[in-house]
Amino acid sequence: MARRSPALLLLILACGFFAADASADSEKRQKEDYYELYKVLVDTIDQVERNYVKEVDRRELMEAAIEGVLGKLDPYSTYINPNEYRRFQTTVQSRFGGIGIQVSVEGGRLTIISPLVGTPAYRAGLLAGDRIVKIEGESTEGITLDEAVRRLKGEPGTDVTITVIHSGAQDEVPVTITRENIHIDTVLGDSRKEDDRWDFMLKPQQHIGYLRVTAFSRDTAGEMRRALEELNSAGLRGLILDLRFNPGGLLRSAIEVSDLFISQGRIVSTSGRNSPEHTWKAEKAGTFEGFPMVVLVNRYSASASEIVSACLQDHDRAVIMGERTWGKGSVQNVIELEIDPVDKKARSALKLTTASYRRPSGKNIHRFAGAKDEDEWGVTPNDGYELKLKPAEIREVLLHRRQRDIVRSEPVRKVKPDPPDQEPGQPQEKPNKEPEEEPDEEPDAGPSEEPDEEPGEETNQQPVEAPDENADDQSTTEPAEDSPQPEKPAFVDRQLQMAIDYLSSELARAD
Repeated sequence: MARRSPALLLLILACGFFAADASADSEKRQKEDYYELYKVLVDTIDQVERNYVKEVDRRELMEAAIEGVLGKLDPYSTYINPNEYRRFQTTVQSRFGGIGIQVSVEGGRLTIISPLVGTPAYRAGLLAGDRIVKIEGESTEGITLDEAVRRLKGEPGTDVTITVIHSGAQDEVPVTITRENIHIDTVLGDSRKEDDRWDFMLKPQQHIGYLRVTAFSRDTAGEMRRALEELNSAGLRGLILDLRFNPGGLLRSAIEVSDLFISQGRIVSTSGRNSPEHTWKAEKAGTFEGFPMVVLVNRYSASASEIVSACLQDHDRAVIMGERTWGKGSVQNVIELEIDPVDKKARSALKLTTASYRRPSGKNIHRFAGAKDEDEWGVTPNDGYELKLKPAEIREVLLHRRQRDIVRSEPVRKVKPDPPDQEPGQPQEKPNKEPEEEPDEEPDAGPSEEPDEEPGEETNQQPVEAPDENADDQSTTEPAEDSPQPEKPAFVDRQLQMAIDYLSSELARAD
């Protein structure tokens, strides 16, 4: 190696010092710029707070500023204020303290949609159609859904007294119920057994199972494993995994669910500007294999549901059927804010996009702004198995599923005669029909467990409008009184039927 002269060494050192000084000056100027920008923001808020024509709450101004910053980013980066944070934590854990009912407000009346199986409300005999007229002696007339949920929820072990009018009755009946930690199932079947638990065997004679996943919470993989073990003990030969309308949830949950069905290879990988690439691989232990499998998806399957469907498709473990998925391939980091120094609990949070993920093949899933149909995003059904439903069919599917979710087991109840002051023949007040809006007692789908690995819990768009029960049966002319009325054809879920037909042919071929 050639020996450098002392003069050259001095020149190199001097350049190094000059570069260090230039770097330090640049960093200093950058900090000064940041300070000036922060000062502009603080001065603006101060001027608005002191001099605006109307008084404005300081917190509202700060939250508006935060939301303005996040508004420059993607739709999945959001601020969760203190009012929303408790609800967000409920969705994260898929657990809450309450009595275990889904409720709706119709015409100012608080109505039970369905009790959750095994909960205090279920054991107390509350049923779909029952009306709650009082909570702790206070009338529910004109109550909002949020206020009803707030009053019904509470710390486990505490009592709440509600006054109900059972469906088909008139008398008000007080019921005192002890709140418990309520677990919300995210793995459902197609129909219920006599004891109201889900029956996961869709076609007993062919031994075809059916698992419908509504969201990916911290308990989803455990729920699915128990359902698969139950199906295995019943001789499972084929499985349908329904991820339609599933907006996503916890990345860790999606990885664990994928790992249930593949024994080796990559499940998913993530990377970001300040996040090194991370790859998750399957493990052989505990894998459910040896049977054909279909995954149903549609345009509202997003995030974690796309991770699972993409993984099983890339590993040829399942045939993907239905429609192209939503296209959400970003990872949100949930950052707790306003942490109390005493109890160490946060009051609010920031959900910030920090990384993106890729399927095992390395292909992109995220649908970026301006993406076209021919671009690479989402999960596309296997060749020959794409089946798009019309909006009316989608509404029918949602309505059909909602009806099957309702617990309808009814104990024998004595309906008392009309009160003396009621005129003979006067019709009794009928119980409300099934609500037109989605149940809001149950937390929104899309929980997350690990803040640094959460792909987002919602697609930020309602899938479809509430079904209109009369939309398909309108007529401009009335038929003659003695003319026979045509029977409405039985509902057929065409996407589900396609999955059943495929598995039936596969099993017949195996036989």
